Amino acid sequence: MIPSTLFPSPHIQCLKHFQPKSRNRKKKKKEKKRKPKKKNISLRNFHLLFPSHSVSYLGENSKEIMALNLASQIGTLAGTQIPTEVSNGEQLSSGTVSASAVWRAPAANLRCKTSQDTVSPPSLTPPLTPRSPGSRSPLMSPMLRPDLSAACQAFTTLAPPETVEEEAAGVAWKEGGRKEEKRGVPVYVMMPLDSVTYGNTLNRKKAMNASLHALKSAGVEGIMVDVWWGLVEREAPGAYNWGGYAELLEMAKKHGLKVQAVMSFHQCGGNVGDSCTIPLPKWVVEEIDKDPDIAYTDQWGRRNYEYVSLGCDTLPVLKGRTSVQCYADFMRAFRDNFKHLLGDTIVEIQVGMGPAGELRYPSYPEQDGTWRFPGIGAFQCYDKYMLSSLKAAAEAVGKPEWGSTGPTDAGHYNYWPEDTPFFKKEGGGWNSRYGEFFLSWYSQMLLDHGERILSSATSVFEGAGVKISVKVAGIHWHYGTRSHAPELTAGYYNTRFRDGYLPIAQMLARHGAVFNFTCIEMRDHEQPQDALCAPEKLVRQVALATAAAQVPLAGENALPRYDEYAHDQILQASSLNIDGSSDDREMCAFTYLRMNPSLFQPENWRRFVAFVKKMNEGKDAYRCWEQVEREAEHFVHVTQPLVQEAAVALSH
Repeated sequence: MIPSTLFPSPHIQCLKHFQPKSRNRKKKKKEKKRKPKKKNISLRNFHLLFPSHSVSYLGENSKEIMALNLASQIGTLAGTQIPTEVSNGEQLSSGTVSASAVWRAPAANLRCKTSQDTVSPPSLTPPLTPRSPGSRSPLMSPMLRPDLSAACQAFTTLAPPETVEEEAAGVAWKEGGRKEEKRGVPVYVMMPLDSVTYGNTLNRKKAMNASLHALKSAGVEGIMVDVWWGLVEREAPGAYNWGGYAELLEMAKKHGLKVQAVMSFHQCGGNVGDSCTIPLPKWVVEEIDKDPDIAYTDQWGRRNYEYVSLGCDTLPVLKGRTSVQCYADFMRAFRDNFKHLLGDTIVEIQVGMGPAGELRYPSYPEQDGTWRFPGIGAFQCYDKYMLSSLKAAAEAVGKPEWGSTGPTDAGHYNYWPEDTPFFKKEGGGWNSRYGEFFLSWYSQMLLDHGERILSSATSVFEGAGVKISVKVAGIHWHYGTRSHAPELTAGYYNTRFRDGYLPIAQMLARHGAVFNFTCIEMRDHEQPQDALCAPEKLVRQVALATAAAQVPLAGENALPRYDEYAHDQILQASSLNIDGSSDDREMCAFTYLRMNPSLFQPENWRRFVAFVKKMNEGKDAYRCWEQVEREAEHFVHVTQPLVQEAAVALSH
């Protein structure tokens, strides 16, 4: 029992940043004789009596209070959800507390003061701040306390429902009892590209289950899954096989993970990081064989089969349907098949709009060594459908001679800007009247393509409770030049004198979509300086464009990274602290590329766990990397068998 002389009232007021002074025994004896109107107690004693930083009221039994924190320790160390049965008078209810929701970081010292009044019924007061100073994370403890099981039993029978529900929901409290949504940037993890096999079954089922369990225990919000057009609608138009995906999505639901589902209308293979090959649907490839101009084409006649040319967006070239109609029908079938998961498990639909799922032209294809970093790429407007549109646009401005072809002096895929008359700094064609006409038409065609597909997507998923997002490529090489040649060939009309990302952000804003951007992990000085790479400056420009258009910004890393240096850069970029601004804006999500055996190697996993905790804390987090990593190290030790199982299973 808690001594009543110490706590005459259930009302506790906490003042920050106070370290109580020690007292001698004589003073204590004198104080005992006084009437205990107000009494300062040691923070150390307060923590022993009230180990939970989320206690909302004082029960009659100290065991009840102590259990709130100890059950949190169980969840954090076990890395699994804790089934709880809580009582409220005569009513019994059950709830679930996840380890990531329960665990909170310690904060600064508190001064705790008790006051006595005449109010008899104990009223609920807001819980102490989630980052309560005296609470020492259980991850720092070398071993669990012996009375853990008894305390856990007390928790499951005596914990107030309000506490459990609010902890599980990740709700923070502010002064006055107002609730505030949890701060921080949720982290998702990309699944392997071949998560579903050609036979429409779930690939490496055992590995997938162990991996999802490990990710959830680390505090990851969810996963990103590529839903391949070439697998689901492979055999015939309108014949959809969702096998494999149904099993994967149910597995994610079982582990309490949310899902970003990517409508992947492109070919897998031929881009950076592609580990397998999944072509477009068989019947689409057959149509391209009959009419090669359905594929993107460069000025040398090279065809690109990664994605159907946007030049035929409005033409029924795919067995009586346009490509946009095919995409809309696919999304509608996905919605109807998984409607029971939409809004709860499936929370985001990322709509593919080009190669690698990005809104761009296939201007830098790696397949067969056509392009190598940091080449400028090549324009992709030479199929008959694109040339027909170019001709009409040229005639509309009274310059029919501009409509016969694209620039003929723009060099080859692996040229640099100064190697070409069109992209060179001084007197380059990009800055001429013809250059302005061509680049405006070329980029507008891409924007119109995005507009059409987004209109279909928002119509299909209206009222489904999911966000719609679009991925834009982080083309950072030659960013420091005047012409920004690689961005121009990809369809982003971005130069030293023109913002190419604001029109994209404005287009997304019209449909309430999320702007998803890559290369968040990169730093300027890590890239080849002679190629004038500037990923940090590029991310800053995109952040400003999305802020101006009032569009949510999400991020991804372009290449696999496991080092703290990259993690720190992601943390900095995701905070959106542009020019020292102090607003509350942060990225709405970050998706980590990618789940593989390397991620589950002990050192990589330890750093990743620390990174996820930092991201979840948000831009106002004050703890240093060393403190987070010490906690992560203990967590990794406890979950080692699970992580080893995932790593081994993924390797086979």
